[in-house]
Amino acid sequence: MWDFWLADDGSTFHMYFLHAPKSLGDPALRHRNARIGHATSQDLSSWVAHGVVLQPDDPDAFDATSTWTGSVLQGPDGIWRMFYTGARFYESHNIEAIGLATSPDLHTWTKHPALVIEADGRWYEKYGDSTWPEEAWRDPWVFADPAGDGWHMLITARANTGDTDNRGVIGHAVSPDLETWEVGPPLSQPGSGFGHLEVPQTAVMGDSTVLLFSCGVDTLSAQKAAGFGGGGIWSLETGQTNGPYNVSSAAVVTTSPLYSGRLIQDRAGQWMLMACHDANSDGSFDGIISDPLPVHWDPERRSLATVAPPTNA
Repeated sequence: MWDFWLADDGSTFHMYFLHAPKSLGDPALRHRNARIGHATSQDLSSWVAHGVVLQPDDPDAFDATSTWTGSVLQGPDGIWRMFYTGARFYESHNIEAIGLATSPDLHTWTKHPALVIEADGRWYEKYGDSTWPEEAWRDPWVFADPAGDGWHMLITARANTGDTDNRGVIGHAVSPDLETWEVGPPLSQPGSGFGHLEVPQTAVMGDSTVLLFSCGVDTLSAQKAAGFGGGGIWSLETGQTNGPYNVSSAAVVTTSPLYSGRLIQDRAGQWMLMACHDANSDGSFDGIISDPLPVHWDPERRSLATVAPPTNA
């Protein structure tokens, strides 16, 4: 198991996660064999697995090889929507696009065959524009406009200009109805030190609006990597959930192997951070998801911080 995302129907927490069989041997092969699984919990700690909910089933489709990371939300019509990444792998590279599945109950999902959006070359790097080994367009995070004007989608993407290791941006698309989507320019600037900004998420934590994303030290720009002992999960405060974002000001929340962090509130309203255990320093891969960790926004550090355990009087 690795990347995951969460939904809350008010009584049960639902986790959707990428997984692949350990019988593959080489953990790097998991990306070409990813399927989306489903589990439920009452407390974010004990989970019941329900098997695979999405997987490739059409060799000519945008998700012909793998189904990757997404997000889930309920529309005004009561239908649950999962926007997810589809990947097509070739010998030396992969192409990513974003698709849609719908569900009445968060358990049974129906894929819509047509892709929703793909990278627009007016602003975003397409495969072959640089030596980067993929066309990055993944990890959609969808949320309502704070002013009530439709919907926003944040996307792991790369700009079409700049140094190869420094093109990572937060891609952006908008929709009036969750059905039709229009790609727009990115909400952050290239040259901020990141090769990519994975699994973006926004959250309003008290008086602070927060952007969370992940980038490991191996995909930081050479200049930024020289100033950090490691990479992992990053956060920054933003003016509003729909950007723009000054990602060059982001601070490290956790270093490797914790990665792909997600924020969710428990039943008491406490914000919790969960993450997957990414590759260790020796290259091994645990393939597990962490227990929830209480967090809050620390204005002095300008970063997410863990909540100190209560002390006895």
